[in-house]
Amino acid sequence: MRLSPEVAAVRTAVRAALNQLPPETPLLVGCSGGADSLALALAAVAVWSGPVHAAVVDHGLQEGSAEHAERTAKLLVEHGIAAEPVPVRVTGAGGTEAAARRARYTALRAARPTEHSPVLLGHTLDDQAETVLLGLGRGSGARSLAGMRVWRDPWLRPLLGIRRATTRAACTALGVPVWDDPHNADPRFTRVRLRTEVLPLLEDVLAGGVADALARTAGQLAEDGEALDVWAGRAQAACGPTKEGDETLDAQVLARYPAAVRRRVLRSWLLGLGVPELGEGHLRGCDDLVGRWRGQGAVALPGGLELTRRHGRLRLDRAEWDRPD
Repeated sequence: MRLSPEVAAVRTAVRAALNQLPPETPLLVGCSGGADSLALALAAVAVWSGPVHAAVVDHGLQEGSAEHAERTAKLLVEHGIAAEPVPVRVTGAGGTEAAARRARYTALRAARPTEHSPVLLGHTLDDQAETVLLGLGRGSGARSLAGMRVWRDPWLRPLLGIRRATTRAACTALGVPVWDDPHNADPRFTRVRLRTEVLPLLEDVLAGGVADALARTAGQLAEDGEALDVWAGRAQAACGPTKEGDETLDAQVLARYPAAVRRRVLRSWLLGLGVPELGEGHLRGCDDLVGRWRGQGAVALPGGLELTRRHGRLRLDRAEWDRPD
C-alpha cells in the first residue's frame, strides 16, 4: 500500500531517531491520543523491530478523562502497541501546567519497560517554536532558547522537525480518530496564547516562515551550547580540586575564561555539590566572586547554602543563619 506523504514523513523522522538505539530495545511512547503522540506511536510500531509500549497519562483534570485514557489505550492495543492508562495526581507549586508536566514526566519515567528504554514524546517543530518564544520572553538565556533536544536521556523527541499539520494529516490518512484536548485551546494557558495569537501575528507581520526560523535558531544555539559545555568541562578540570576530598574551585584559574564558560562551570560544580536550583541571578552573583572580585562577602544560594571566596578558591558552605544552634 502506498503511504501518504505525511505518514512517510513521520515514519522517516522516527526511524532516523531510533537508529541510535540498540536493536530490539523496548520503547515507551507517551501518548495522549492527540494527533502528535498518536502519529508518533503508530510510526514507532511500524518501523521498530523491538517491542513498543505506550503510557496514556490521565491527569484527571477534565470530566471523562479516565474514559478517554481507556479508549486511547484500547486503540493503541488494536494497532499492536502494549498500552495502558496511567492515572496521576496533579499537585504542587508553579500552576496547573507545571504541576501536570511534573506528574506526567514522573509517571512516564516510572512506566518504562526497562531502565534502558527511551521515552518517546510527540513534540513537534511547532512546539519547539513556542518553547523558544517562551524562553525569549522570559529572558531565560541561551540554554532555554536552545529549546528541546531530540535526545536527553531518557527523553527522545523524533518529531522536532515535523509540523503539527503533518501529524494530523498522517492520522487522517491512517484513519485513526484524534482527540483534541480542550486545554490546548484554553487562553488561560500562556502556551495556548502563543500558539493562537502571537505566532500567527508574527507569521503575518514577517511574511511567513517564523516557526521554522525559530526552530533553526534553537538548533544553532544547541550546537553552540554543546561546544561551550565541552569547553566548560575542560575549564572545570583545570580549576578543580588539588587533592582528594577537596571540593573547592580555583577562582584565579577560572577567571581566565570568558564569562559564558565560567558560569557553565559554576552551574555544573554547584549542582554537583547539592545546590537544589540555580537561577540566572544566582549564577551572576557567583560569577562576580570570580570575574569582579573586590573582596565582597558570601553569595546566598538556595537550600540554606552560600558561596564564599577564601585564599583564591571558591567554597560552598552552610549559611551561618541556617546552622542549628
